[in-house]
Amino acid sequence: MMEGLRFYCIGDEDTARGFRLAGVEGRAVAGAAETAAALDEAAALDNCGVIIITKAAARLARAKIEKIKLERTKPLIVEI
Repeated sequence: MMEGLRFYCIGDEDTARGFRLAGVEGRAVAGAAETAAALDEAAALDNCGVIIITKAAARLARAKIEKIKLERTKPLIVEI
């Protein structure tokens, strides 16, 4: 039986903490390198269906986000 797909949050400390309180795994990031690493980590998870990323974090890794969107069917990336 296949497990359901999960959400993963990438953003500032407050956003990541808030989503963790709601049961969503995630990572707080503070720079471009951390954001790129977090995206790679989340995209590599077999059960990651949606990456929720703050607009500020997304600005730091726009090229990587576009590459994931073009090359993969999942995860879906949603900017908040």
